[in-house]
Amino acid sequence: MLKNYLKIAFKVLLRRKFFTFISLFGISFTLVVLMVAVAFFDHTFGQHAPETKQDRTLGVYFLEMKTPDRDGTWNGSAGYGFLDCHVRTLPNVEKVALFSEHEIIHSYPNGEKVPLYLKYTDGEFWNVLEFNFLEGAAYTKDDDLNRNLVAVINEATKKKFFGDQPAVGKFIEMGGRNFRVTGVVANVPFLRITPFSDVWVPIGTAKNDNFRQELMGSFMALVLARSPQDFQAIKDEFQVRLAQVEFPDPKEWNLMTGNVETFFESVSREVIPSQNRQARPKLLIALLVIAALLFMLLPTINLININISRIMERASEIGVRKAFGASSWTLVGQFVVENILLTLVGGAIGFVISVFVLHLISQSNLFPYATFTMNYRIFLGGLALAIVFGLLSGVYPAWKMSRLHPVDALKGATR
Repeated sequence: MLKNYLKIAFKVLLRRKFFTFISLFGISFTLVVLMVAVAFFDHTFGQHAPETKQDRTLGVYFLEMKTPDRDGTWNGSAGYGFLDCHVRTLPNVEKVALFSEHEIIHSYPNGEKVPLYLKYTDGEFWNVLEFNFLEGAAYTKDDDLNRNLVAVINEATKKKFFGDQPAVGKFIEMGGRNFRVTGVVANVPFLRITPFSDVWVPIGTAKNDNFRQELMGSFMALVLARSPQDFQAIKDEFQVRLAQVEFPDPKEWNLMTGNVETFFESVSREVIPSQNRQARPKLLIALLVIAALLFMLLPTINLININISRIMERASEIGVRKAFGASSWTLVGQFVVENILLTLVGGAIGFVISVFVLHLISQSNLFPYATFTMNYRIFLGGLALAIVFGLLSGVYPAWKMSRLHPVDALKGATR
């Protein structure tokens, strides 16, 4: 029966080419926008190298320091002193890595000014994250402790400074100092905020040590748990330690709030503000799903109207089939299969266009080192959207037309 439905569907779609074109255009355009959005979401939050342990990773991305007696508030990234004292020693965790926000520094190879993104990290940073090393290896904890002027650079920086020649063991000048390259890693996309940079150097190579006592500053931490089941215990212990922070001047600041959380939880906290600054990842996901459905609503309504017009022309066919005993459910099934076939064809077209659009975005360099590609998660997401699209736009017209009385249908009536 399904084979017959598909044959009829192809003939119907070819019969009214204009309606078919309009339908395919609306479906493919909608799915292109949604699949590109899904690709961005996956590129930013999905499990990709070097963030391959996201299921076990928490982070300290944001802190707030204030005094309840007055309105002053200091919020932003944590200071190295706070993280070193209160986060690095968290119990029941596998590893803790500290790193700075990336900053721009300039180098002058051959007299040419080259801006570089620079990030300070400790040696454990390379054990929590899994970078793809193309040459050499990472610097170590000892390099950090001994303040060795060493650096890991990405592939793009290597090409700028050394071309196709090996970079390990050579020196790169930054801020008036020469750093010896220990390793070269594959480019990390700009949207991967935690690992992204052009150059990584040990925290110990900072030009002064003032930051080492700071409670607030420009540092973040990654906490690698032994198991996701340990998350809640780690979060609870972090809150206990927040309450134990000693402030240099309690009259100025005497309360610190913050969380150790997943990166997506941190984003949800910023996107969906609340009075107590609670993370709402499930609510954010729900809002994104609702936004996608609302975006699909208008083309779905238009497609419903087109489907009704298309099916109205088949009133006589419906009457004949009902006169020969076809049930309403049989007719509904046929029309829904036709519509899902239409949306799957539109989805295939949308998929091809999405690949092309993502390639153009990658080549545009709007997001440094970002390479947007289709993977199985995006493909399955697009397939699910196409099926939902087909069901939403096909069920009502099919149900309406299947309820026609045979006599009225044979007369061409549609009401």
